[in-house]
Amino acid sequence: MVSALVGQMAMGLADTLMVGRLGVKPLAAAACVNAVGHLPLALGFGLFSSVAVLTSRAFGSRTNREAGEAMRHGLILSIVYGALSAIALTFLSSRLNLLGQPESVALLARPYCILFGLSILPAIFSHVIKQFGEALERPWAPTWIFLVGLLMNLFLNWMLIFGHLGFDAMGLEGAGWATLYSRLFIAVATLMDALGSKKLKVFLPTHWLRNWNYDIFKSLLKIGGPVGAQHLMEVGVFALAALMMGWISAEALAAHQIAITLAATTFMVPLGIGMATCVRIGHAWGERKPRRIQRIGWVGIGMAMLAMACFSLNFCLFRFQIAGWFVDDPEVTELTARLLLVAAIFQIADGTQVSAISALRGLADVRIPATIAAFAYWGLAAPMAWFFAFPLKMGATGVWIGLAMGLGVAAVTLAYRFAKKSSKEALNSS
Repeated sequence: MVSALVGQMAMGLADTLMVGRLGVKPLAAAACVNAVGHLPLALGFGLFSSVAVLTSRAFGSRTNREAGEAMRHGLILSIVYGALSAIALTFLSSRLNLLGQPESVALLARPYCILFGLSILPAIFSHVIKQFGEALERPWAPTWIFLVGLLMNLFLNWMLIFGHLGFDAMGLEGAGWATLYSRLFIAVATLMDALGSKKLKVFLPTHWLRNWNYDIFKSLLKIGGPVGAQHLMEVGVFALAALMMGWISAEALAAHQIAITLAATTFMVPLGIGMATCVRIGHAWGERKPRRIQRIGWVGIGMAMLAMACFSLNFCLFRFQIAGWFVDDPEVTELTARLLLVAAIFQIADGTQVSAISALRGLADVRIPATIAAFAYWGLAAPMAWFFAFPLKMGATGVWIGLAMGLGVAAVTLAYRFAKKSSKEALNSS
């Protein structure tokens, strides 16, 4: 799960590395699109995490047909959701200047924004199939497909951004086409793999386009809705941070794009651990073994914290070298290094909060964690980011300090929530 998530985020990392070679304005334009484009993407990933919850419970209780129905209904919802997201981003693409971004950056970002919007449908579609396979203890096939898709994205970036093998150099727009083609490949490949798998055959639906069960749609949305809202609130506060960077300067926005791409990539490790924790807790819940839930949850949280501690150390020690990989501009490099130092501080908190909320998701405890996230990100992180950046005149660094405060509160509160819920489950079983 971690490998597939890192592979998916590595597409954004590759885009940032390659687009950074075009200059500060293309990098700032990519940051602007990523800030708004990742909102529907994150909402979708959270919304359709419910497929894994329902599938893992069906697997634990040996009700195979229910697992396939969760995936079938999830795919239909993903198509509708992806189409609406593409329409929304196409509409927004010509109005990015209304978000307070420099006119030159907004104009450069328009075609990339449209292509990013079109790529959301295949990204969410493949995510549903991936959730289905992982919940049924078959994670490696979609992982390899995602990694092949990453290599494809790298090759297409090289070919389309810079104009190799007879193609015209398309710059930032080329990165958008590369992402779209790669995600389409992943969507088709994951579907064909699931349909052809002998292990998954017993779980697949007997029919695909009839006999819809609206109770399943409701269950998917009931579980996934609060999770999607939590994802949206977290990514949304980082999107607001990117817009604040645009209010400061194009250089600040470019530095933010580099630092947030790196932080988002390392975040995939605890997110993958959290998803595995959610699936294992779902299995234990379906098997009616509540005492296992505590062990699974705390092992997952501990693994996530340890992984992020390692990333934190690397951000501290090598922040200038890492920043230099992306851009040649001295001002952007210096600012990126400062942001990575703040990122190093909140890495452990970020890993703790995502693994704890994933453990709670396995217990279908989603509403209270979403409320906690709302307070931590929008009641604390967003206003503190603005306060440090502008009234206190700390600029880009102040924005990230505010974000770190919100993540810290979320980590402590969600870990405490899991301790209470898992203890209650164990007590009720005795």
